[in-house]
Amino acid sequence: MDFSGKVVLISGGASGIGGATTRAFAQAGAQVAFTYITSEAEARALEAECAANGQVARGFKADMSKPDEVAAIVARTERELGPVDVLFANAGGLLRRARCVDSSLELWQEAYSVNVFSTFLVVQAVLKSMEPRGRGAIVMMSSLAAFDGGGPGAAHYASSKAAVATFVRALAKEVGPIGIRVNGVAPGLIGTRFHDTFNTPQGRAASVERTPLRREGVPQDVADAVLFLASDRASYITGEITQINGGVGF
Repeated sequence: MDFSGKVVLISGGASGIGGATTRAFAQAGAQVAFTYITSEAEARALEAECAANGQVARGFKADMSKPDEVAAIVARTERELGPVDVLFANAGGLLRRARCVDSSLELWQEAYSVNVFSTFLVVQAVLKSMEPRGRGAIVMMSSLAAFDGGGPGAAHYASSKAAVATFVRALAKEVGPIGIRVNGVAPGLIGTRFHDTFNTPQGRAASVERTPLRREGVPQDVADAVLFLASDRASYITGEITQINGGVGF
């Protein structure tokens, strides 16, 4: 999959799945802009790694749930690298676990802000240049939780990721006639800081035990799927949510 001459924007692209995807697109020849909000050191290290390999990856700090910051990042990407050909809307998170009865409206609002509204804002901003050109590929980050409800205390997260999955299907219908493809990825247990923070060793071991492939995924497993969905090899695929979970639920 060759992305030479392509400009790729990745939200939340400094570490974990986002970092692996930034690296993979850069290795495939793309000029990559990625955003981060807390991972300053990882962003600078990723930039340096790519530059040392003759690749282009530029990290920009931004809160992707804020319209002004999203608009500024997309404008900067277009100014410094060119119009965005591929968007991977990856930024998001669980925030914290809370049973529904103990939850709050503020937690749900925050979950939708970081997972749904941040996705909508960057997609909308990028579409403003994709639509006139009549081409582009968008991949959004959903989750296995969107399909199985997630783990304990994750109803706010699961429902927000289900909203992203529905957004994928709705937008694919809207922009397909223009020439833009929209797909999503829904990872299961991927060995990243997310599960270091929000899971336990016992919980992870139990997840592996019920996974047909009997292992955790790695960030590269997701990055490879994102590159495929964004590539010309997936030219007749749109509106799909690709589950990357080792076979859980099948």
